Amino acid sequence: MKRYGMLILPSSNRVYAGAAVDLTRAELKIFGDAVLGGRIGAVETDTVGGVRYVTFDVDGGLSERDAALLGNLSSAYALFEFVGDLLRPVPLTRLDRFDDDLITIQKYPGKTNEQFTKLLLNLTLLASAWAEELLTRRFRVLDPLCGRGTTVNQAMMYGFDAAGLDRDGKDFESYQAFLTTWLKRKRITHRVLESGPVRRERKVVGRRLRLEVAASKEARKAGDVQTVDVVSADTTRAGEFFRPESIDLVVADAPYGVQHGSRTAEQGLARDPLALLAAAAPGWARLLRPGGALGISWNTNVARREAAAERLTAAGLTVLDHAPWHSLTHRVDQAITRDILIAHKPTP
Repeated sequence: MKRYGMLILPSSNRVYAGAAVDLTRAELKIFGDAVLGGRIGAVETDTVGGVRYVTFDVDGGLSERDAALLGNLSSAYALFEFVGDLLRPVPLTRLDRFDDDLITIQKYPGKTNEQFTKLLLNLTLLASAWAEELLTRRFRVLDPLCGRGTTVNQAMMYGFDAAGLDRDGKDFESYQAFLTTWLKRKRITHRVLESGPVRRERKVVGRRLRLEVAASKEARKAGDVQTVDVVSADTTRAGEFFRPESIDLVVADAPYGVQHGSRTAEQGLARDPLALLAAAAPGWARLLRPGGALGISWNTNVARREAAAERLTAAGLTVLDHAPWHSLTHRVDQAITRDILIAHKPTP
């Protein structure tokens, strides 16, 4: 056994910073079970030289590939191996393809914490049938409640194909303006495939921005091109814009029902995210490829975990509800306690 210590990335959100250690311990255990062959031992918290570390043992130690995988932990800042009384730095490589201001530059009320967005995407990916391909597969990710695109941008950062859906036209316009401006300012090779209203039977049914993006000119020449596809329309109509079984991962941070409402076509604005799940989850599940996974976070103060899990099960998904998948609850503020549900779509 070799012992390691991880420094947690500082968070600008004080409350999330307080929860980050426990969330990192759970995420690290899930990483270990999903892609490191269960070789991670007990995950603990220790203070070394007055600094707090998340510590863990690894049977046989970490290989270069293992370190590349763990480099994508949502709160990983630096990793060290304990060698006697000394700490030896372990180089961390990340999937990140673009400057981190793609994730951080947007500031607006209700924006999901960037570290949490990455955590939710990671956990969903690790529940899929292709977790072992994290470093090599171009996953296709859909956020069916994408707002101004935090999850879409994180998927882009990883080099994945990213898609989003949101009914708020102002959020769509804001994201379109941000992304197109950011790509031009950064001089990133891209091509607009579609931009404007989507019409069917002479009626406007939504608006769409669809792009091809390459991290560099060399990537473009090699055919290494990502797609970004964002639609302004109601999430219950996702099947009108995306083909069945075309998505690897569905990742959503549900409206919390306090400052933000959940909307369905039948009920309009509501405080209960369960109505949203009941109306939309079956459609999201149809978009998933067999072996794909869905991850959703929500406010437990307005919906019980068991009730939310029932909605996903009714949609034909298998909820992961054993340790450490059910140890991700954390406080966001006085009115919001957030939890995460992860489910996968069975293979035939």
